[in-house]
Amino acid sequence: MGRVLIKNANIVNENKIFESDILLDGEFIVKIDEAIRDSEAKVIDARGRYLLPGLIDDQVHFREPGLTHKGDIASESRAAVAGGITSFMEQPNTIPQTTTIKKLEEKFERAAASSFANYSFLFGGTNDNLEEIKRLDRNACSGIKLFLGSSTGNMLVDDEVVIEKIFRNTEMVISAHCEDETTITRNLANYKAKFGDDIPIKYHPLIRSAEACYLSSSKAIALAKKTGARFHVFHLSTGIETDLFRNDIPLEQKKITAEVCIHHLWFSDADYDIKGTLIKWNPAVKTAGDRSKLWEALLDDRIDVIATDHAPHTLQEKGNVYTQAPSGGPLVQHALPAMLQKYHDGPLSLEKLVEKMCHNPAKLFQIKKRGFVREGYYADLVLVDLDYPWKVTKGNIAYKCGWSPFEGIEFKSKVTHTFVNGHLAYEEGKFSAQRNAKRLTFNRP
Repeated sequence: MGRVLIKNANIVNENKIFESDILLDGEFIVKIDEAIRDSEAKVIDARGRYLLPGLIDDQVHFREPGLTHKGDIASESRAAVAGGITSFMEQPNTIPQTTTIKKLEEKFERAAASSFANYSFLFGGTNDNLEEIKRLDRNACSGIKLFLGSSTGNMLVDDEVVIEKIFRNTEMVISAHCEDETTITRNLANYKAKFGDDIPIKYHPLIRSAEACYLSSSKAIALAKKTGARFHVFHLSTGIETDLFRNDIPLEQKKITAEVCIHHLWFSDADYDIKGTLIKWNPAVKTAGDRSKLWEALLDDRIDVIATDHAPHTLQEKGNVYTQAPSGGPLVQHALPAMLQKYHDGPLSLEKLVEKMCHNPAKLFQIKKRGFVREGYYADLVLVDLDYPWKVTKGNIAYKCGWSPFEGIEFKSKVTHTFVNGHLAYEEGKFSAQRNAKRLTFNRP
């Protein structure tokens, strides 16, 4: 890789924006200063552009193994790099599921051979694998994932005794999908009685309702407080849930944290008429009022992280009737451009974007030497041009599934360069064939 000198960049880091040069040597950032000179370094003039830490996405579904017709680690990590995401945490609902230490290490082996971005995995909790969770080293992976509501792969954990035992028997972050299954089952039965399987998609947020989300998340949070577990709620989708979280202490002191995803910040139920099942997610995209409350909580720090829940399916699968159309969609390539659009529109500052998509995931999961632009840290970096309009088309979509819910949208800003461990993995629409990704490591005592 050699040495790379990025000149004249507007660096966005730790609540500041400042113009500086930055010198990379091999995998690391070695110097951040004005007017750096190095005759042996490859020079990139970043004048007028903004340099961010590489984004860390704490929730993706890359579909490998077992579902690789939708996507795989190679294809989706490549798309992530095009979107400035340099590290990801993949979910356990693959085939087979990642619910044993053996299957976890097999996934790491797959990623080591094929990933373009740095990688880790969440270990799936089930009704019957508590002993495996007890054996899991706290630094082995990102943490534990519980599906407290059903989703792709049917990893529902519904034994309350087991859930409490899991909460009491791990020091790792427990991340959860929170929806109350009893409520959803009742709602679905009511709408099936009216429409059969071809339920109009506009009823999705009434089937997977705000009530279902709040019942599950509030109950899980109460259990986390009772047991002292470190608990992280994935993909908040309702306004009412935001009041369950604190903003009066620093993130490092929080035992209970929250995430919001791109689609819940961008779309509302008004978009179902045009987008249909392309924006069918679990939890569902809900009202504009819910979206507004999510933004409010994100900006006042009750919500700590922005993620994607990237979950590709084929267009053929998404074209099925409601009960057969899977939930989820591809997002990693377009998450940063979408949030930069919100910077242009006003609600989100660049500093806050970097805090929620870079710094906070690194803090929350205690990731070693990533998520910040600092000397001695890995050179995971993203250059963006804030004045580079471009339209999402089928021709520039990198996902294996070949579609995006943002297709037809013209973004105002574009990722121009992405560095992964000092290697220029993506430059002006072109991918490096070389992979330089690494397994994420953690600072957990």
